[in-house]
Amino acid sequence: MASGLRNGAEARNLLTKVKSSSSHSVSIKHIPRRTCLACRQVKAKHELIRLVHTLDGNIEIDTSGKKAGRGAYLCPVWECWEAGLKGNRLEHTLRSHLTQDNRKQLIEDAKELLKGAN
Repeated sequence: MASGLRNGAEARNLLTKVKSSSSHSVSIKHIPRRTCLACRQVKAKHELIRLVHTLDGNIEIDTSGKKAGRGAYLCPVWECWEAGLKGNRLEHTLRSHLTQDNRKQLIEDAKELLKGAN
């Protein structure tokens, strides 16, 4: 339990002022962090791939991270994609229903995306 509090405190303290040798303070940029849907690891947002439930009801891969809609994140490794797309974990997180066609399309898109990442 203490480690969970420490990680939360670390996340809150990412935006801090650090004193240098002179009297000037240097600002450290805040890094947004998200949790992988499958492995539950907390990573920097730019390290994960976002899936989004769009306004028209589809679930798509959002490479820009800026599409409108409810989002979920997965690591760029195939094991996380398998676990995330298996069962209803993704559906529960995105509060939507994933059709078989949509699931197949996501698997195909993920294979193509992950092939380029390796």
